[in-house]
Amino acid sequence: MAYHVLCQSILERSRHPVRFTPVNLASLKPIFEREATSQQSTEFSFSRFLTPYLSGYAGWSLFMDCDMLVRADIGELFTLADDRYAVMVCKHDYAPKDEVKFLSRTQSRYAKKNWSSVMLLNNARCRALTPAFVRNATGLDLHQFRWLADEGEIGGLPLEWNWLVGEYDFDPVARVAHFTRGGPYLPGYAASDYADEWRAMYERTVHAKGSGPRPWEPAG
Repeated sequence: MAYHVLCQSILERSRHPVRFTPVNLASLKPIFEREATSQQSTEFSFSRFLTPYLSGYAGWSLFMDCDMLVRADIGELFTLADDRYAVMVCKHDYAPKDEVKFLSRTQSRYAKKNWSSVMLLNNARCRALTPAFVRNATGLDLHQFRWLADEGEIGGLPLEWNWLVGEYDFDPVARVAHFTRGGPYLPGYAASDYADEWRAMYERTVHAKGSGPRPWEPAG
């Protein structure tokens, strides 16, 4: 559900063709299998780092968590791509407010928290991210970008492209609302900032646009 709403929010605002590739663990077998750990909160905690491999280590690719709502043309983000960097992220510097997050998961605290939830990847410079490496590296090695030779290879993006809902105050011009503490579809988060926008996007995702009856409904 969240993934499809994210895709819809991108499609509605993009002025250029876009292609989506869900990083689905079932689809990655036998290329990638890794036993889940107690600390990972999503299935794609580690598989996200296969994006350069899945892109043939060519061009620029964007990874995004699915609990997001895009509020601007995603093409604007790609105009920020800078070949000086291997990866570009929003460099958050914060301590999560919660001890426990959605689905009763422990809220981990570590340096570079949430940097990897939106990654603009210069794929040719991310060749260290092979399936074997991603399968065996520690979570911190991956999420703290220790696979890069130098931290100077990490470029910065404006925080508006990964605005942490509930951690940051409401920003009317946030480009990407990230429901990192819990999506509007979960108990306890229905009144979150941008939740009404998300629900409206959900309605447009699951229902065909138009004022007439749906194909399965009788006219009149």
